[in-house]
Amino acid sequence: MIIYGLHPVLEALKAGRVTRLRIADRSDARVQEALTLAGRRKVEIARVGEAELDRLSRHALHQGIVADVTAPREMTIADLVGGTEGAPLIVVLDGIEDPHNVGAVVRSVDAAGAQGVIRQTRRAAALDTVAAKASAGAVSHVPVVDVVNIARAIEELKSLGVWTVGLAGEAAQSYDAVDWTLPSAIVLGAEGTGLRRLVRETCDLVVSIPMAGHVDSLNVSVASGVVLFEAARQRRAPK
Repeated sequence: MIIYGLHPVLEALKAGRVTRLRIADRSDARVQEALTLAGRRKVEIARVGEAELDRLSRHALHQGIVADVTAPREMTIADLVGGTEGAPLIVVLDGIEDPHNVGAVVRSVDAAGAQGVIRQTRRAAALDTVAAKASAGAVSHVPVVDVVNIARAIEELKSLGVWTVGLAGEAAQSYDAVDWTLPSAIVLGAEGTGLRRLVRETCDLVVSIPMAGHVDSLNVSVASGVVLFEAARQRRAPK
């Protein structure tokens, strides 16, 4: 796997996932930070030209740095639920394939202190290149579980004691009326189509984010951030 850009590469270095660093001749302080980290971890470093970095990143904004990284450790739903001392908070992605959205959701998951993401294997966005950059490097820290069937994954979460809450614009109950201090999973559908019928019916509850303006919905990554930080707020509140 290849990632590029300063934030993603620095976070991958911190996580110990970089096997080789290819870097242009630049004097940027963040590039020097990456070189220092790579040296400490004994990562192979190659000085290459900008043309080579352009080719590797397919002419995306690489900021003079490209890294080869190892694939993340495979995890199960049980690993995700059992990997925390407190009540788990998980995001389930139903049909979200755009790598920008996936990366932005992963960034919100990391920022809110949630445990990880569950998504469907079929047509899943690769967690390198675009998604890694959109996540500002959070893909190196957030566990992602790939499953064959989202509805079955929700059933497994429920069997493990996790409250599954779908997000849909027309739902009557507001997201901030939910007790997010319980073990919880936020289920998000794709923009435009929303949650698939079976997935929606499998959730314990479906809620909405009330809209006060002229548009009737939020970008899915923004919506995930709104709900995640409401959950984080509730969990920080004095008992």
